[in-house]
Amino acid sequence: MRASKRAGADARRASSALVHAVSDLVDKAVDQVLLGDERVASASEARQLLKGDAQSEALAGDIQRVVVLAVPVVRRLARGARVMKVPWVFVASTTISVGIAVRSGVKEIQALSSLVAYRLEQATGAPADPALVEKLAIDLYLHPRRTPNLDNDRVRIVRLTRKWLLGGLFGRKTQRRASRALEAAERIDAAALAADWERHRDRAASP
Repeated sequence: MRASKRAGADARRASSALVHAVSDLVDKAVDQVLLGDERVASASEARQLLKGDAQSEALAGDIQRVVVLAVPVVRRLARGARVMKVPWVFVASTTISVGIAVRSGVKEIQALSSLVAYRLEQATGAPADPALVEKLAIDLYLHPRRTPNLDNDRVRIVRLTRKWLLGGLFGRKTQRRASRALEAAERIDAAALAADWERHRDRAASP
């Protein structure tokens, strides 16, 4: 019983560390986009960007940290998926796949963030709020068919983490979802969302 509780506590700590690592990675990925001068102005332009092989050395260490922390979580997911045995060769190959999924996911989030920032900046004539860009990018990435809801101020990092892990574990592709998210970003009412965000921040700051 004590060993089981200890294993459960270790699993929770591993999952928590992984989520925090993904959160840090996404923060840096979005900041990197916003600190740059270039923006993508359309979904088609973003798709062309995603076809390129550009790698961000500045994020390599953060991506590697996520992949390392994903290893014990991947093993548990594999057991939960009723894989009869979880040999290290399976874990190693799946970890490589998770690494590919995370790198691809980061590129997709960055392309989406660039388009969202462009839309906001065009609508308001001011630099886009990084917190708003990140929230909209992740919401659109996870649910491209839903209208973004700013009443919920959570950034869905846990769900994003799960998506990237499952994408690596089961070889799921994200290009189609990312393409739908980019198309959804073109349709957002950027001016209304920026105004709602300001009201949301004012309410949160009021005593």
